[in-house]
Amino acid sequence: MALNSSIEWTEATWNPVTGCTKVSAGCKHCYAERLAKRLQAMGNPNYRNGFEVTLHPHMLALPGKWAQPRMIFVNSMSDLFHADVPDDYIHRVFDVMVAAPWHIFQVLTKRSTRLLELSPSLPWPDHIWMGVTVEDAACLDRISDLRHTGAVVKFLSCEPLIGDLGHLHLEGIHWVIVGGESGPGARVMRRDWVLSIKNQCAMAEVPFFFKQWGGTRKHLNGRSLDGQTYSYMPSVLRQQLPLQPATADGVAPELPLVADSVR
Repeated sequence: MALNSSIEWTEATWNPVTGCTKVSAGCKHCYAERLAKRLQAMGNPNYRNGFEVTLHPHMLALPGKWAQPRMIFVNSMSDLFHADVPDDYIHRVFDVMVAAPWHIFQVLTKRSTRLLELSPSLPWPDHIWMGVTVEDAACLDRISDLRHTGAVVKFLSCEPLIGDLGHLHLEGIHWVIVGGESGPGARVMRRDWVLSIKNQCAMAEVPFFFKQWGGTRKHLNGRSLDGQTYSYMPSVLRQQLPLQPATADGVAPELPLVADSVR
């Protein structure tokens, strides 16, 4: 859990599950696996099993304790729809999110088949954003799966972008994030792949967020694309403010600022 996440498109992370297994080419140099092993070596009790899938029921109550509204990336160190996460536990996580409508929850998965299977039984208020990772053309079917879920806000994370995605069917998609791979062994992301996605987003009026070029020294490569920073966010936001918990002085906290979309 991090209240001030360094991930550019969110504000906090919440991990009621940790650990995962590789499912596609984008998993080859998994940052979460490296970090989990480091945290295990440091004696962090949540990573006592390293990168094995582990449920953490004691983490479920956390979002309800955070009075300040935040955008929260759910399971940055796992995949909520992993086969080893029981259906009832996934429902418990969703129940927590439903009960905290002053936050925006960003759920991301590579396991879109299971997401689609469970979608009819899951609640989908508009403060729970659902996304799939699409790292190369072999993963395009995940977009169709996502489109057929009940999620109100649907997004794509094209990170690590390791291949040309070609034509994207963006109908029903509300946000696209693009980023290059970072860390040891990082694979190169080509500029034309990025521009193709950006241009398709512009044509479809879908907000485009360019996260990073990546590389083994990503801080040197930055996140500027042709001299511009793209940090657009979904415009499909709550039309009315939800009831929010009062702070100690009885004043409701402000919602986080969200940039306008390209629409």
